[in-house]
Amino acid sequence: MQLMEREEKARLHPRSSKSKEMSELLSRVAERGDVVAFQELFENFAPRVKSYMMRKGADPNTAEELAQETLLTIWRKASLYSDEKGSATTWIFTIARNLRIDRLRREFPWQALPEGHNEEASDDTPPDEQVSERERKQRIHTALSALPRDQHEVVTLSYLEGMSHSEIAERLGLPLGTVKSRMRLAYQKIRESVEDLQ
Repeated sequence: MQLMEREEKARLHPRSSKSKEMSELLSRVAERGDVVAFQELFENFAPRVKSYMMRKGADPNTAEELAQETLLTIWRKASLYSDEKGSATTWIFTIARNLRIDRLRREFPWQALPEGHNEEASDDTPPDEQVSERERKQRIHTALSALPRDQHEVVTLSYLEGMSHSEIAERLGLPLGTVKSRMRLAYQKIRESVEDLQ
């Protein structure tokens, strides 16, 4: 029975299941130096990290070097990962980001701007963040449509119509505790669908 429940949960929440799988692989690397687990992490993250580096402006060779350096750091520091602090994906991309910043500092030391040159930072959302935001919205939309009708109804009334929990309870003729419980379950499902976005 438990196996069927786990398979059903994995089917309904593939990202959550994937995130847990990546955390388990990191644990195996940390505890036993598990080469097979590391190979799986490498195959999963090396192309993604390389793509991330190229989106940030690195040439293909530098992006490849930084991706390999990121995975080597994961191999050496897997014991520092804790799933209580965030998903495996977040931890890995934080390492990648920090390595990229270190590389930029080494290669391009700070230089003073010419006198009279006032450059302001752009208020535009960076393209990679726009992509992440679009993907997040798509995942939230998918998660909302997958909610059971009773949970979907309370979320719609709360977020789209701006009703309080007590107003929802009154409109639907439900106990306040039931409304709060449905909101909590719906929020958890939506959060699981976006938690590993980078």
